[in-house]
Amino acid sequence: MAVIRPFKALRPGKENAHLVASVPYDVVNREEAKQLAADNPLSFLHVTRAEIDLPDDVNPYDKAVYEKAKENLNKLKEEAPLIIDEQPHFYLYRLIMDGRAQIGITATFSVDDYDNDVILKHEKTRKVKEDDRTNHIITTEAQTGIVFLTYRGTESINDVVNKTVNGSEPLYDFTAPDGIQHTVWILPDEYNQLIIDEFEKIDKLYVADGHHRAKSASRAREEKRKANPNYTGEEEYNYFIAVIFPGEQLKILPYNRVVFDLNGNSKDEFLNKVSEKFAVEKTGQKEPKERRTFCMYLDGEWFTLTPRDSVLASNSLSDSVGEKLDVSILQNFLLNPVLGIEDPRTSDRIDFIGGIRGTKELERLVDSGKAAVAFSLYPVTVDDLMNISDAGEVMPPKSTWFEPKLRDGLLTHLI
Repeated sequence: MAVIRPFKALRPGKENAHLVASVPYDVVNREEAKQLAADNPLSFLHVTRAEIDLPDDVNPYDKAVYEKAKENLNKLKEEAPLIIDEQPHFYLYRLIMDGRAQIGITATFSVDDYDNDVILKHEKTRKVKEDDRTNHIITTEAQTGIVFLTYRGTESINDVVNKTVNGSEPLYDFTAPDGIQHTVWILPDEYNQLIIDEFEKIDKLYVADGHHRAKSASRAREEKRKANPNYTGEEEYNYFIAVIFPGEQLKILPYNRVVFDLNGNSKDEFLNKVSEKFAVEKTGQKEPKERRTFCMYLDGEWFTLTPRDSVLASNSLSDSVGEKLDVSILQNFLLNPVLGIEDPRTSDRIDFIGGIRGTKELERLVDSGKAAVAFSLYPVTVDDLMNISDAGEVMPPKSTWFEPKLRDGLLTHLI
């Protein structure tokens, strides 16, 4: 049984929503965030990446950054301005990219459900990133980053969503600089109980994107409870903000890899070692056309890699749902044994490039000498994500890239 609640959103007025809305904090680095917000004092990046308003030598995890985020949020409340809805609502959030639409319900979800695996995960989290958002939530007393959930959609919920979209005036409707259209509606209150009742019938929800945001909401709840031994369980910090989309509407892009060196191998030595587990063919093909194939960019040339029968017959592939994924095959039979990347979550010799950047970014990194080799992968599916979560397994880090992205700042949950 999944718990879903309406909430009173902190949000901008319609006239400035497009100025406040910002890309998620974790898809840009410090310099990119600074450039995006440079000429826009209303950008929510001043809250989510407050280090951009401090000297460059200030550590992004310094206490001063979180205090600046709190200061900037309070300033934005006055200058945008931001308002708080008088009544709790469910909100609909529609994204349109390249003519393809996905519509989700924005609500607050139970931290207990997250902790008790009613809301299932498919990735491990890194403590340093947990610490960052936990400190951000506690200091600002707000959840500024929206978790991206998915579920196996139901006809009754879809009907309510479609009625609202087709019959109501949106709160916001604008196209961001990247060409993605963002539209938000308030769901009519008459449908609230239906939504609550329908989700009570659902026994599994899934984190699609935002594992660190969800985990940080859980850790922030722990801290708030320690400070309030008389808590009732109904406090706002017992819930976290998310948008939940039906799985059938989602599209996952690949999460590609670049490695900065060949682990002491020459080009020929590297290719010989790779060929022990993969058939290597110089094809010029930049993206895999099907599962169980990989494209590799090395020294200005594209190769196609196909796992040999010995790989496909490996016991590990038959014992685990997650080990059958292309990202796992690449990790276990090439990145680890050949390139020495034992733990991609902690290694500083590997980087991950979201599929939205395309193969040109892989070529640029290798051609510039910043990376030695790049790998283009076939994307996992939503069914893969759900099946792995159902099995209690986790994917390798950086296995999924969801696009389009939700914008921060349109709907914020105060705790």
